[in-house]
Amino acid sequence: MHPYISRFIFAGVGLALCSQAQAATVTGNINATLTLIASCQVNGGTGATGQDFGTLDFGSQEALFTTANAQVLGGAGGAMSILCSSGTIPAIKVSTGTNDNQSDGGSRALADGNGNYVPYDFYTDAGHTQLLAIDGVITLPTSTGVAQTVNLYGQAVGKPGLPAGVYTDTVAVELSF
Repeated sequence: MHPYISRFIFAGVGLALCSQAQAATVTGNINATLTLIASCQVNGGTGATGQDFGTLDFGSQEALFTTANAQVLGGAGGAMSILCSSGTIPAIKVSTGTNDNQSDGGSRALADGNGNYVPYDFYTDAGHTQLLAIDGVITLPTSTGVAQTVNLYGQAVGKPGLPAGVYTDTVAVELSF
């Protein structure tokens, strides 16, 4: 065999082996994860502490009124809205107010800042028959991921001797889920 031919054969075999080594493949996986934690939104808010659960506005009444009724309204003017993760059971605790038990006729009170109080209470029905006591809890059905409406009503009771003025109260609310 001619020496050049054998060199070409060895070179060809070497190139063939190198090209096979470069064509090797390695397989594997990429692991992707996402952890979702349960969450809720109140009236379309972000779900952080300090949420606005709504406003109970009895409007303007004559100083000699007997009763005034109102509903807690959320940010968009409708009833309070709670949107929670699917599968959670939201519970709203309507806790203490600034002026609780300051006046006969209701467990809560609106104050004018001058020692005058208008008693009122929360109710879970428009007919004002289902009283929601201080620290009372409204448990909603298991969430399906769709916003749930929470109807909460208030009734203020007038009493003799109240001077004209603006009466207010701030009530703490806690949402657990």
